[in-house]
Amino acid sequence: MAMIEIYTRPMCGFCQAAKRLLDKKGASYSEIDIGRDPDQKAVMIDRAKGGRTFPQIFIDGTHIGGCDELYALDAAGKLDPMLTGSAAQG
Repeated sequence: MAMIEIYTRPMCGFCQAAKRLLDKKGASYSEIDIGRDPDQKAVMIDRAKGGRTFPQIFIDGTHIGGCDELYALDAAGKLDPMLTGSAAQG
């Protein structure tokens, strides 16, 4: 399975929607809540190449983007292979 990291903030509807999709897919993920650890915001911005919106999602270390990008990958049929780790081989 893929290693998924999602940077979130409290009361973020897009964060909730992204986690709902990942939960629906049965994907486990590490959530980095900026509300609990504000120092991680600078780490997120650096990793996301300047991305400041929430959520910011990484799959196997690759920056996916936010909620819209996650849903777009799913709509294009590209999310499932990434979650199972078969995207690199296919």
